[in-house]
Amino acid sequence: MEPNEVSRITERVLARLDLLNSARERALAETRQITRLSANAVRAVHRGEFDQAEALLEEARRIKDALTAHLVDYPSIYWSGYVQDAHKEFAEASLTLALVAGQPLPGPETLQVEDAVYLNALGEACGELRRHILDVIRAGDLARAEAVLQVMDEIYGVLVQVDYPDAVTNGLRRTTDMVRGVLERTRGDLTLAVEHQKLSDALARARRAVALSEAGQSE
Repeated sequence: MEPNEVSRITERVLARLDLLNSARERALAETRQITRLSANAVRAVHRGEFDQAEALLEEARRIKDALTAHLVDYPSIYWSGYVQDAHKEFAEASLTLALVAGQPLPGPETLQVEDAVYLNALGEACGELRRHILDVIRAGDLARAEAVLQVMDEIYGVLVQVDYPDAVTNGLRRTTDMVRGVLERTRGDLTLAVEHQKLSDALARARRAVALSEAGQSE
């Protein structure tokens, strides 16, 4: 063995580890930014501020794409979990915006996320659709609530057919179970709202009939 051979080899190893650690620190910071921007975009969607949501998601996409390019040489970090979680938050917010605003639904190729990430994000978006449905029920727009519920039902119908191991789908079965529960509760809430509306309409008709009858008797 040559003199200082161990030192020369370990210096190269430590240099690579230093770069890996720097990439990790960047990924941690920027995935937090992506998650924060995506959450703020969802809140903007529920306020009806679609332009603001699009601006936030555009910034999140810029950070996401730059980070993905940077991590090409660091696959262990890209696949560590938290990067994919941030991608899921971005995709969920993007899908929520499209579904609530009535825009074309972006696919995983458009969002540049993995297929398993996309499917889990689609399922998670159902929770936001439930919130939207409750908002429009309170506003009295039951037709809109019914239309969105049909979208949720379609999403569940797709997810429940996905039959691959969790290692392939990143735990999609758990997400699908969540969607089923959210769908059932939302259907129940909408059913109660429809029945309440029917009762209110019947009472209104009865009051009008009584008023007409009293008016006729007084003539």
